[in-house]
Amino acid sequence: MSGQNKERVVVEIYGQYYTMKGDSSSSHMRMIAGYVDDKMRQIAAANPRLDTNKLAVLAALNMADEYFRLRMEYEELIKLLEKTAQEAEEDGEEQEEEQEEEQEEEQEEEQEEEQEEEQEEEQEEGSGTDKE
Repeated sequence: MSGQNKERVVVEIYGQYYTMKGDSSSSHMRMIAGYVDDKMRQIAAANPRLDTNKLAVLAALNMADEYFRLRMEYEELIKLLEKTAQEAEEDGEEQEEEQEEEQEEEQEEEQEEEQEEEQEEEQEEGSGTDKE
């Protein structure tokens, strides 16, 4: 039942025709087959005496090497992104703390100013009553 929605395409790889069937689009499957064909032809150009089976194995080894290198790079990038996100989060928390401290300092300064003004007013009132 699940095979009913599968895409089917005939591709040529190194002179042989293969029917591919999968969930991917036919254009994607052709692109993958073309990549394998290109790899085999590159290896054959450098090693003209190799038979098709050996070319296929060498192409598979080359593609596996590419895959593992890219996977390692991907994992390193993910770690870097996670580290960067964590640092950004920590920086954000530090900034929030600094802002809170600044607000507290401003409030304390305002309170001190208000207290000083009240004290000045009291002194003025007190000195004004003495004069009378």
